[in-house]
Amino acid sequence: MSSPLREARISAAAIGANAALLRQRVATRHAMAVVKADGYGHGAITVAHAVLDAGFDHLGVADLDEAFELRAAGIDAPVLAWLHGPVIDAAAAAEAGIAIGLSSLAQLEQVARAGHRTAVHLKVDTGLSRNGVAEADWGPVVERLAAAVADGSVRLEGVFSHLSNTSADDDRAQITAFERFLDAVRSVGLDPGIRHLAASAGALDHPAARYDMVRFGIALYGIAPEPHLRGVVPLRPAMRLSSEVVGVKRVPAGSGVSYGYRHRTSAATTLALVPLGYADGVPRAAVDAPVRIGDALLRVVGRIAMDQLVVDAGDAPVAVGDRAVLWGDPAQGDPHVDEWADAAGTIAYELVTRLGRRVHRTLG
Repeated sequence: MSSPLREARISAAAIGANAALLRQRVATRHAMAVVKADGYGHGAITVAHAVLDAGFDHLGVADLDEAFELRAAGIDAPVLAWLHGPVIDAAAAAEAGIAIGLSSLAQLEQVARAGHRTAVHLKVDTGLSRNGVAEADWGPVVERLAAAVADGSVRLEGVFSHLSNTSADDDRAQITAFERFLDAVRSVGLDPGIRHLAASAGALDHPAARYDMVRFGIALYGIAPEPHLRGVVPLRPAMRLSSEVVGVKRVPAGSGVSYGYRHRTSAATTLALVPLGYADGVPRAAVDAPVRIGDALLRVVGRIAMDQLVVDAGDAPVAVGDRAVLWGDPAQGDPHVDEWADAAGTIAYELVTRLGRRVHRTLG
């Protein structure tokens, strides 16, 4: 059976191997796999099975819809969802056994009033200035939480926050703030439950931030969370993005390539046309990004268009039907997605999560 015209081939084996390696490297009591955004573009259900088989015991998602998809697929591991609109369906979450991450007094009040003995993790803002209880509200929130736990309307399963990964000093300041909030929770007679602060970068960089559980996201997919961590842990990229060459032409020196003639050929050369573009999630801003065709590592030339890009093959033998690999596992000779991210001035997280609907996900 031939491969789809545009394919993101996902390796569940690579995800499982990464999960096992990270679990061994960071041996906290619990380990959460973050499978939001459809498993960072890799397929949340596929990822969930792979990481649970590898020793992870919790799953994390952004919102309740993502959590319900896991339950609908028969996955019964503990799941935490932490980003909510104005109305939180606490009843449905409680019925499905999904824990809710709470970031404000208003959210706590809403879930407590619903009265379903909902499992909650309290999110505290330790300096990232996104979701999480602001320091000015710590006192009222922990007092209301103590009352809600006492009357049985909620169950406190954990307390968490998120590091900014700005600098070692900034991260240490956030750890200190997290400790102060834990003290505030204990001051009203509550056990904080599962304490979790570190995601992939924090877990690898700061042993003091590991607490009871770490939340591994991007590292599970074989991508280092920060440039300085590339190669620190031998992760295997789990996504291979490729397409078929659909056109080949020989052009003379001075030929303009694609919109705006950002590139003109310096010598006679062979150009290969690949049907992947920014409608498929390939970044238009990528400059000279690598593409593997056969055994040759080539470069994109000219502007990437909505549906297609052009590769300069030089004098390499290239034919219609050849497979063009944009990113995959360097151990197999493919470019790494980090190379594409660097070429586009962005991060690999963005590239793997934004692939469009025309790109078929297959397992292999």
